[in-house]
Amino acid sequence: MPVPLLDLKAQYLPLKDEIAAAFTDVCETQRFIMGPVVEGLEADVCAYTGASHAVGVSSGTDALVAALMVAGVRAGDEVIVPTYTFFATAGSVYRLGATPVFVDVEADTLNVSAAAIEAAITSKTRAIIPVHLFGQCADMDPIMELASRHDLIVIEDAAQAIGAEYKGRQAGTMGHYGCFSFFPSKNLGCFGDGGMVVTNDTATATLLQQYRMHGSYPKYYHKHVGGNFRLDALQAGILRVKLPRLDAWHQGRVANAAWYDEAFAELDLQGLALPTVAATTTRHIFNQYNLRTPHRDRLQAHLKAAGVGCEIYYPLPLHLQECFAEFGGKPGDCPNAEAAAAESLAIPVYPELTIEQRSEVVEAIRSCLAQV
Repeated sequence: MPVPLLDLKAQYLPLKDEIAAAFTDVCETQRFIMGPVVEGLEADVCAYTGASHAVGVSSGTDALVAALMVAGVRAGDEVIVPTYTFFATAGSVYRLGATPVFVDVEADTLNVSAAAIEAAITSKTRAIIPVHLFGQCADMDPIMELASRHDLIVIEDAAQAIGAEYKGRQAGTMGHYGCFSFFPSKNLGCFGDGGMVVTNDTATATLLQQYRMHGSYPKYYHKHVGGNFRLDALQAGILRVKLPRLDAWHQGRVANAAWYDEAFAELDLQGLALPTVAATTTRHIFNQYNLRTPHRDRLQAHLKAAGVGCEIYYPLPLHLQECFAEFGGKPGDCPNAEAAAAESLAIPVYPELTIEQRSEVVEAIRSCLAQV
């Protein structure tokens, strides 16, 4: 049977009536931009994450841009980012005229380490963006200690990690800013683009609220130049329906990941590496279940032919992207990231997967790798 990488219909159908009602409620009020539904979602996210303040924005990318703007990152500043991540992590820095400084990731978790960050700090360094990749938090305690020692801003890119926990603390709540994405493929996804910035500082939250509306406060008076980063009420309404189910969906993904771990361990396929869960991780939410194999391209072609959804996250590290060539990145600079880019393949892990579907995925992988 075909097994998609992600089946959004399976999540949507049980919620169809509630989502329709949420849409109707917004349409009845005609408050499509900001308003009480967005404010309600912000309160919900504060309650869920434990953050003091949450500011809804138009996307996960804009969450990063807004945080960088409010943090005062400007042209000439350097911001340290992992090279193995979604493009927005570095693209947001570049858009402000600052320089993204690319560092390698750990070989096992594929998250950035404090040691790699420290080696890249210069007199121009203004901020650090650790990414909680695939739903697992980076090792934040040493990163925060390093940032404190060097007076640096920490912006958590938790786009893939709402609900992930590090030593019992929620992703996004440990740095100065936490940035979430509600893109449809995320564990908590809306019906388009949406995002959120959380912070524990009241003054920072006030600035974020102003910057998302072109820096306007009061209306039509601008002390700052911000952007049009507002979250619309229809998306917020959908997210308010979904958020109470998020922990159950996380649990489904964790259960599927554990099932895969056991199934692959029994097969003992040579060269197949499973996701690493760090000792500091209280909860990995498995936005992706990412395999590693030196036969990745062959496996990808085999799975697609078998009707099993899969995706490469990510095929080219950021320090080797053409648009960042001016920074002089070259092959060999970040060996862990470059190896991951050549070997990684994500397979279906969404919570609605049936045991028959999981078995289909494992059998397709076995039939390919058992022959190499």
